[in-house]
Amino acid sequence: MIKAKSLSDLLKKGDRVAVSNITGREASAVSCVSQVYCNNVVAGWSLGKAGRTITVPSGDDIPVFGQFDQMMNDLPEDKKPNKIIVYSPPEAVYGDVKEVIEHGKGQVETMYVITENVSIEVTAKLRRLCDQEGFDIVGCNTLGVINVHDQVRVGAVGGDSPAESFLPGSACILSNSGNMVNTIASYLQSAGLGVSYGVATGKDPLILTPMKRLLGLAERDERTKLIVLYVEPGGTYEHEALEMARAEGFTKPLLVYVAGSFAEGKNVSLGHAGAVVEGNLTTATAKMALFDEYLGLPVFNPDHQKEFVAQLAQTRRGLRVNTLHDLVPAAATLLAAMEWERDMMPKSPLVLKPWLVNLGPLAGKLPNRLVPHVEAIIEPYGSLIKKYIHSGLGRTPSRQSMRNASHASSNDGVTPRVWGYSLLNQMKAHSFVKSVLLYWLGEPVRYEFEARLFEMSLIAALTNGPGTISAQGAKLCASAGNDPHVAMMTTLGTIGETHGGNGRLAAKLLIDVFSNTTLVDPYRRDQGIALDELAAAHVSTFKKHKAAAKEAGIDYAKVPCLGHPVFNKATVNHDPRERIISAYLEENDLYNIFLDFYHRLAKELYSQQATSKVHAVNVDAAITCVLMGIAWPRLVEKQMTVERALDLPFLAFALGRVAGGAGEYLDHRETGTEMDMRVPVAECRTLGRARD
Repeated sequence: MIKAKSLSDLLKKGDRVAVSNITGREASAVSCVSQVYCNNVVAGWSLGKAGRTITVPSGDDIPVFGQFDQMMNDLPEDKKPNKIIVYSPPEAVYGDVKEVIEHGKGQVETMYVITENVSIEVTAKLRRLCDQEGFDIVGCNTLGVINVHDQVRVGAVGGDSPAESFLPGSACILSNSGNMVNTIASYLQSAGLGVSYGVATGKDPLILTPMKRLLGLAERDERTKLIVLYVEPGGTYEHEALEMARAEGFTKPLLVYVAGSFAEGKNVSLGHAGAVVEGNLTTATAKMALFDEYLGLPVFNPDHQKEFVAQLAQTRRGLRVNTLHDLVPAAATLLAAMEWERDMMPKSPLVLKPWLVNLGPLAGKLPNRLVPHVEAIIEPYGSLIKKYIHSGLGRTPSRQSMRNASHASSNDGVTPRVWGYSLLNQMKAHSFVKSVLLYWLGEPVRYEFEARLFEMSLIAALTNGPGTISAQGAKLCASAGNDPHVAMMTTLGTIGETHGGNGRLAAKLLIDVFSNTTLVDPYRRDQGIALDELAAAHVSTFKKHKAAAKEAGIDYAKVPCLGHPVFNKATVNHDPRERIISAYLEENDLYNIFLDFYHRLAKELYSQQATSKVHAVNVDAAITCVLMGIAWPRLVEKQMTVERALDLPFLAFALGRVAGGAGEYLDHRETGTEMDMRVPVAECRTLGRARD
């Protein structure tokens, strides 16, 4: 039996939340968003992760404890949680809930089990255990709960921007599907309705807090006038809920959508474990009939709103819709019948808002009013489209003739622009390095330190002395009497895969290594990515390839950007230019996972006796790690192609070195003598013989 008396007992302002398995990818990301939105997460626990901290960009950081009892003992009284979110793997859910019950009694009121694929046997044990010990429990497989008036949430309801989807109002949303809570909230805004609470019940075969209980809580909630239900096939929860509504004289109208009728008789999964039909009464069609009988009205028809207003004024039990977009006119009809005011002015009418448009050449011929404006794709569809349509890391741009066109630049005769940004404003307010990165990336850098690291990379690439091949090229041009631009072109012409271009190979290595990890933010230290294991696996593969190549008597591909002919004398070697970049990161408490990995890789090669010394992580590697740090989030978000990311390190080296080549040219032109770069005949050797 549920202890809560109203929806506010499930979640309200002032509730303190703790999260199990908080260092997991999803748990940490969701907790950070919740912390920014409502700052209600006081702590988390994760076995073996005691002492860590989840860093929140604009909110209180979240301490991590090793176990729940340690957390309860160490937290001060005003920080002890009364709500628990369970993000544990399925096999650990029962143990975590039992631990909360054992050490949280008298303090913890409610648990939310986010985990999916929990067995029905375990779920039944959870229900019995919580009933016996007096705990409320929601789930399993719930997305969470949001109290919109108090602006607090648990779980991922609302996605990354809960304040956008959820505006305060009088409609409570109860949904089997978590993502549909977000979608329905956005739809209701078009009818001028805000939300009081959004609750994702989950849709496992056994729902721990079913609709019957939640309807009772909504009935007693003063801020809720109507309840919107999203229902899937499977289970008898709706039958039990409507029996309760009849028996107890339920007073609040329902707005109902039953999903899944299209799948009847077909081998189609609705994506939830509970969307399994156990009998005729649990099909979508049967549930539609069940609600129609309770509501006393046929399914809503938006073409006959006036008739439904009159009928609904008599029945006052609500409406069922056949399609989601009918929720908006149905809600307006319900408001009119009940003589209620809207919560707010309708936010955005339901009009055509295409997500993907490609009119090609036709776009330039059509009047502006006929060219559809592409809207941001709402979740969860945006993520799915990114995942399945744009497969792989980085997107592939559409091909077209670019003879007289550019995405990167424009000039209307008044203002030259770079990716839409005024070049004049760049001149006034920004640095050269920021403007170059804008040109290369297509958008401004996200952090100030990225521009500083890029600037350091350009400086590092300027020179490594007059003996380098690229410096020799510039000096040869001066010695031969060429103009400055020829020397700069020659400098570029002397750069190749083994001199400056190794960064491309290093970037490919990093993409290959990290593309199968959970890496999103390359500047965060604790992400659960085992760098030592990644390095060990890479070295093991490298050794196999090296042995096979030697046995075959052919060259083998070396690990790019490790070692330098100048800085290669000690057992442990360092490139001083890379050391400056690493020192800057350390002094400013910054981190780059790629540079960290490269150092571990150099040590692992020596540890596995693949090299005779710890080779220096050279300047090409440092530049690559800086540029990959900037590029990686854009690759993950499909805002940059892999090809562009691979080119960036070489471009950075070339830009720095061509400026250095110009310096060598100017010096040599002023102080050198003509033809002084020529090698005297006496120093030249012939390896052939006269043939005439």
